[in-house]
Amino acid sequence: MDAKTAKSEMTRTAIVGAALDLAAAEGLEAITLQAVASRIGLSKSGVFSRVGSREALQKAVIEEFGRRFLADVFVPAMQKPKGLARLDDIVQRWIVRMRDVETHTGCLYTAGAFELDDSEGELRELLLQEVTRWRAALRRSVLHAVEAGHLKADTDAEQLVSEISSMAMGLLHDARFLRDPRAAERAQNTWQRLLASYRR
Repeated sequence: MDAKTAKSEMTRTAIVGAALDLAAAEGLEAITLQAVASRIGLSKSGVFSRVGSREALQKAVIEEFGRRFLADVFVPAMQKPKGLARLDDIVQRWIVRMRDVETHTGCLYTAGAFELDDSEGELRELLLQEVTRWRAALRRSVLHAVEAGHLKADTDAEQLVSEISSMAMGLLHDARFLRDPRAAERAQNTWQRLLASYRR
C-alpha cells in the first residue's frame, strides 16, 4: 500500500470512527456528512469523497460497530473449546464490554433497534442483519454446549439466547439510566442463575 492510499484509509477510518461516536451520543439519524466533517476538521466534500452519501456512512457505522463488538466479545472466545467454556467466555466478555464500553457510549445494537424499530428501509435491514447474525452465533454456541452434554438436552436455544440478550439490555438500562454501579455485578449473578437452571 502506497503512502497516499494508506493516508486515505486512515482518513476514512477517522471519519467512520467520528460518525460512530456521533451515533453513540445522538443516534444514527444524527449522522450527517457536515456534522462528521466538523468533528474531524475536514470539508463536507472531503468526507463525501471517502465514504459517499450519508446513508453509506450510516451503514459503515453499523458495520464498524459490529466488527468491534465481535472482535471484543466473540472472536477471542473461539480460543476456548466448544461447549460451555466457550459460551461462558462469550457471555462474560459481553458483560465486560457492556460495563467498560457501552455503559459510557451506549450500544448501537440496542439504541439503534429502538431508533429504527418503526422504520423501513436499508438502514433498518442492515442493523437487523447484524443483530440477527450475532444472535445466530450465540445460538450456535448454546447448541454446541448442549451437544457436548454441558447443558440439558431439552434446552431451548432460542429461549436461552433471548434470556441472555434481555440480561445484557437490562445491564445497559441499569448502568446508563439508573446509574447503578453494580449493574454488571447483577448481570453476572443473573447469568450464573441462568447457567444453573440449564446446566446438565
